[in-house]
Amino acid sequence: MPLASTTRSVRSGRPSRSSRSRRVAGAALAAMLAVGLSACAPDPATEAFLNGDEKAYTADDFRVVEIPAAKRGEPVAFGGVTENGEQFSSDELSGQVAVVNFWYAGCGPCRAEAKDLEAVWQKHQPDDVQFIGVNIYDQADTAKAFADTYGITYPSLMDADTGEAKLAFAKVTPIQAPPTTLVLDKQGRVAARIIGPIDGTSILSTLIQTALAEKA
Repeated sequence: MPLASTTRSVRSGRPSRSSRSRRVAGAALAAMLAVGLSACAPDPATEAFLNGDEKAYTADDFRVVEIPAAKRGEPVAFGGVTENGEQFSSDELSGQVAVVNFWYAGCGPCRAEAKDLEAVWQKHQPDDVQFIGVNIYDQADTAKAFADTYGITYPSLMDADTGEAKLAFAKVTPIQAPPTTLVLDKQGRVAARIIGPIDGTSILSTLIQTALAEKA
C-alpha cells in the first residue's frame, strides 16, 4: 500500500530562516547596486535615471528605429562651432548621407562605442558620407582630449552652452540619454535612430548603406 506523504508545511507567526535569509540577501544586493550606480554620479544621464527623470537606454525595447521616407518630415537645419573653433552648418551636408552622434566625454557608453564609430566613418568616407558629433556637456579642451585618446578624426559641435543643435533635432525626433546616433538621408532628414552605443559596426554601416541606396 502506498505510503501517505509525511511532508507538511511548517507555518507559524514567524518567518522561516530561509525567508529571512532571502530578505537579507535581497537587501544586501540592493545596497550593492545602489553603491555601484552612485559611483557613476558625475554622469548626468545616470543621475537622471536614478531620479526617475530619464529612461535608461538599456531599458528600451527598440534600440534601432528606421523611419520610412514618407514619414521623415522636414530636413533638420543645425550648426555651431566645432572643438577646433570652426563654424559648421548643415548646409555643408547637402546631398550627402550624414551621421550625427550625441555624446560627451564622461559618458561610459560613449567611450565604449568611440572606436566603432571611427571605424564606420573610415569605411564610408569614400562613399562621401559625413560624420559630425554633437557634444552636449563638455568644453572644447575636453572634447579634443577625448578625440586624441580614442582616435576620433571627425569633428564635433560644442553644444553645451547653447543647446542649439540638440534642440534642432529634438523638434523632429526623440533625443534620449547619450549616446544617440542619427542617420540623415541625402535631404537632411532623420532616416534612422540608434539609442545607446552602436555595439559594433554592422548595424550603423547597414543603415548608412540603406540611406545611400535611396534616391536624393
